[in-house]
Amino acid sequence: MQTQTILPSYVQGSWWAPENPHRVTDVTDASTGETVARVSTEGLDISGAIEYARTLGQDSLGDYTIHERALILKQIAQYLTEHKQDLYDVSYLTGGTLKDHFFDVDGGIGTLFTFSSKGRRELPNANVIVDGAVEQLSKDGSFLGEHVYSRMPGVAVQINAFNFPVWGFLEKFAPSFLAGMPTIVKPATPTGYVTEACVRLMVDSGLLPAGALQLISGSARDLLDHLDYRDHVAFTGSAGTAQTLRNHDRVLNGGVRFTAETDSLNAAILGPDATPETPEFKAFIKAVFVEITSKAGQKCTAIRRVIVPQDRVEDVVSAVAELVQQRVVIGDPRTEGVTMGALASKEQQSEVRKAVERLVAAGGTVRFGGPDAPTGDADAETGAFFPVTILSFDDPLTPEVHFVEAFGPVTSVIGYTDIDDAVRLAALGGGSLVATVCTYDGPTAARFASGISAHHGRIHYLNRQDAKTSTGHGSPMPHLIHGGPGRAGGGEELGGVRGVKHYMQRTAIQGPPDILTAITGVWHRGAAAETVTRQSVESGSGVHPFRKSLKELRIGDQFASELRTVTLEDISAFAATTGDTFYAHTDEEAATANPFFPRRVAHGYLLVSWAAGLFVDPAPGPVLANYGLENLRFITPVTYDDAIRVTLTAKQITPRVTDEYGEVCWDAILHNQHDEIVATYDVLTLVAKTWPDAA
Repeated sequence: MQTQTILPSYVQGSWWAPENPHRVTDVTDASTGETVARVSTEGLDISGAIEYARTLGQDSLGDYTIHERALILKQIAQYLTEHKQDLYDVSYLTGGTLKDHFFDVDGGIGTLFTFSSKGRRELPNANVIVDGAVEQLSKDGSFLGEHVYSRMPGVAVQINAFNFPVWGFLEKFAPSFLAGMPTIVKPATPTGYVTEACVRLMVDSGLLPAGALQLISGSARDLLDHLDYRDHVAFTGSAGTAQTLRNHDRVLNGGVRFTAETDSLNAAILGPDATPETPEFKAFIKAVFVEITSKAGQKCTAIRRVIVPQDRVEDVVSAVAELVQQRVVIGDPRTEGVTMGALASKEQQSEVRKAVERLVAAGGTVRFGGPDAPTGDADAETGAFFPVTILSFDDPLTPEVHFVEAFGPVTSVIGYTDIDDAVRLAALGGGSLVATVCTYDGPTAARFASGISAHHGRIHYLNRQDAKTSTGHGSPMPHLIHGGPGRAGGGEELGGVRGVKHYMQRTAIQGPPDILTAITGVWHRGAAAETVTRQSVESGSGVHPFRKSLKELRIGDQFASELRTVTLEDISAFAATTGDTFYAHTDEEAATANPFFPRRVAHGYLLVSWAAGLFVDPAPGPVLANYGLENLRFITPVTYDDAIRVTLTAKQITPRVTDEYGEVCWDAILHNQHDEIVATYDVLTLVAKTWPDAA
């Protein structure tokens, strides 16, 4: 890496750096102390970058649907995968080992893949997402209410911590991009050169829509001054900085949306049943070891408090220390055999030392390591190395152990007397991102869930059943929310579709069915429909919706069947052939005594099967497969001598951007001869995008 030039920012569609800045920050190799980058944003037009995102970025992302943006995410992930060695190479400068790179680089790329997949499977191929069921606001169905999510018109600003320069960036970028909101990323200066390398690869891929992503390499102190209610700020870092940002006038009075993921005194709790002879104890020790050594303990999810039964404190301290002695070799991560590298900077090394000294002054006993312990062949004067350190406290209520976070390879072991005591100790963290509970006992797990859920964003249960398959205490998964209450910041990130909706506006829409249909792209009962019947199809005056490809099919295309009468013989035959001889279908006296039925009634699944026969067009055609039913409800019982009919309407059409077919959701409603609703459900089919004309 060149150190004579300023690390560039990427703003308004081009790379930018000041030519002769007066204020420059030198960034060093965490292991050697050599300068690897020089950083300055002197003269950077932050206001122009924000306006560029709100205009060109918004317009270009709006040209794509959610599915199309999801496909771009996949392509970006594939491109980064092809070039991830470049990111590994630069990441070594941060003090991270190859295993650490897997968490950061591969974890970030995997997040892109996951959001791409979930976006195409769980969200519509549109820019409006329906949230929940429609609300009937009038008796005749002419006035409806519904919630929808739509794109926010501003910019997603992410201010990130130093410990995950790739994953921390991509885990915020993926949902905001999928939502259609352009991003400005401001990484932490000590490792911002890794984020710059990642952004450069993404720009070089040619896959990013114009204005979708910008990068600020260095200070951006007036960034929030230019934001308003259209914008979203996602912050990861210290609780102190988060509080400063929360108190910014633009957040307090300007409506800027702000979420934070901050300091967290996460706990690992050993259940009372997990004695040293159990598989749970072994799994617990491994989990603690991994979390205090991965990324040299520089993880917001790292285990800072090891809460164990009082009589097992010594066992746990000894077991963790033994594992450290066996497996940890501290040094330059580019050196073969090194298993734990340096902290991100000399400043970070100093901060960890101060935190450990504060814990010791409060009553902590160093049981292993310590600030002045040897670091092997690694030079702690030149590089930012710090030894693995284990402390214990005679008094588990010592405030500092639940408040002071040493953001490095440091953990504290404290004892509890019973489950209620363990719950109280876990809660003293003031709100945490995650806790691991290690137990094989179901009632114990339930008691911990009841006691600590309100204090944690995630609870990770570990025992012999998932010890080999668990992704671990400190690995936030893109499928689930990442965040926590109180000290942890109160925010939520990731969470699959939930994360996407953080970058969208939820709005209540009220109006007639036709208007809601036009807005959402989803047909609502009572909206206009193009109806055909069996008679009109056979006469040639109408086309059955099943004969239409996606190219021809329209929302509101509808088929209305004739009536079919149910006989007692039909009910008995269905019971005999299926084996469903529930008394309501086979015993007249018992059925009549049931308050829900007038007498023996038809099976619900018989009616659904008949409905398929009433609406289906059997010849080969654009409808390739039926792959399920959703939201099935039986409303009015049908007895023998009653009749049913079905109305099938194209409710939602979702073309798949990578396939020659798409998904069609059909609204199905069964009525009896009195026009009472018998059942409602959605039929899901796969339909070809095009189909040869019928012969």
